Amino acid sequence: MSATSGENKYTKLTQVQIDQMCVKHERFFACKPGGARAVFAWCDLSGLSLRGRNLQDADFTAAILTDCDMVGVVLDKSNLFCADLQLANLTGASMRRVDLRGACLRGANLSGVDLYEADLREGALALPDKATGLSYVEISMRTAEATYANLRGANLERSKLSGIQAMKADFTDAVMKQCKLVRANLKQAIMNNVDLAGADLSGADLSGASLKDAVLIKAKTDSWRVNQTDMSGVLTDKVVGTDVKALPFGEMLHDHAKWVDTLGKEGKPSTFDKADLRALGSIKGLNLTALSAKGAVFYGLDMRDVQLQGAHLEEADLRNCNLQGADLRGVRLYKARLDGANLQGANLGALMIAKDRMLPADLREARLRGVNFAGAELKLVKLDGADLSRANLENASMNLEQLEHVTCVGLRGQLAS
Repeated sequence: MSATSGENKYTKLTQVQIDQMCVKHERFFACKPGGARAVFAWCDLSGLSLRGRNLQDADFTAAILTDCDMVGVVLDKSNLFCADLQLANLTGASMRRVDLRGACLRGANLSGVDLYEADLREGALALPDKATGLSYVEISMRTAEATYANLRGANLERSKLSGIQAMKADFTDAVMKQCKLVRANLKQAIMNNVDLAGADLSGADLSGASLKDAVLIKAKTDSWRVNQTDMSGVLTDKVVGTDVKALPFGEMLHDHAKWVDTLGKEGKPSTFDKADLRALGSIKGLNLTALSAKGAVFYGLDMRDVQLQGAHLEEADLRNCNLQGADLRGVRLYKARLDGANLQGANLGALMIAKDRMLPADLREARLRGVNFAGAELKLVKLDGADLSRANLENASMNLEQLEHVTCVGLRGQLAS
C-alpha cells in the first residue's frame, strides 16, 4: 500500500507494544480499569504475533499484517478494511461479521476460520488531509483478494464476496451457504465438497475450477461461467436416484414400525436404497431400526433422536444432517458422507445382538469432516480409513487407539476421560 504523496503514513510496532495494546483491549472488554480499545489502524505489524488474542471489535484499518501469526485469534466484528493479510496464518481464527472490504488475503492460511457474515467486497481508502479534506490513497476501488488463499473448512455462511478475486484459492469443505459471490473471480479454484446451498453465483467465473461433490441446492447460477469446470458429483435440486415422493412412504414406514415392534412377526422391513429422501424434510424421532438405505441421499434432514440401530447406510449422503441424540448403535456407514453433520450426544456404540455377540458401528472410510461429535458415544466404532478432519470431539467417549488409521487434521475438543 502506498501512502499519500509518497509520505509514510505507517507506524511500525514492536511485539512488546502489540502485547501491551492487546492486554489493554482485553481489560477494556472485561470492563476493568486501565483498558482501552486496540487501534492498529495504519500500523505495520508484519511478521509479529497475535496468536490466541481476543481482539474482537478492534480497528485494523489499512494495517499491514503480512506473515503475521494469528492462529486462533478472535476478531469478531473487527474492522480490517483494506488490511494487508498476505501470507498471514489465521488457522482456526474467529472472524464473524468482520469487515474485510478491500483486504488482501493473497496466500493467507484461513483453514477452519469462522467468517460468518463477513464482508469481503471492494473498498477504497482515503486519509484525512488538513488542506484538501479527504485524499484518496488509491483512486480506484480496491477489490478484496484471496488468490492462492487456503480456506479449507472455513465457515463463510452468509458472507459477502461479490467481486472477490480468488483465483486458485482452496475452499475445500468450506460452508458457503447463502454466500454472495456475484461476479466473483474463482478461476481454477478448488471448491470440492463446498456447501453452496442458497448461494448467489450470478456472473461468477469458475472456469477451470473444481466443484466435485459440491452442494448447489437453490443456488443462483445466472450467467456464470463453468468452462472446463469439474462438476462431477454435484448435488443440485434435481432428484438423485428414486424420488421418495414416488414411493408409498407412509405405508412403508407403518409396515417397518410394525415389523420392528413385533420383532419381525408382522409388517415388513422398508428399503430405500439409492432413494432421494430430501423431500421428507424431517424424520425426527422415528424408529427406523435395521432400515436399508444404501447410497440414499439424506442431505440436510432433521434426524434428531431417530433410531437407526443396525441400519444399512453404506455410501449414503448424510451431509449437513442433524442427528443429535440419534441411536446409531451397530449402524453401517461404510464409505458414507457425513461432512458437517451434527451428531452431538449420538450413540454409536456396539449393538448387542446376542448374549455373547456385539455388533460395532462401522464408519470405515467414511467422510466425517467437520462433524460435531460432542458428547457422542464412539467406543468400539470401526474408523479405519475415515476422515475426521476438523471434527469436534469435545467430551466424546472413545479410545485414542481408534484414531490410529484415521485422518485427524485439525481435530477439536478434548475426549471424555
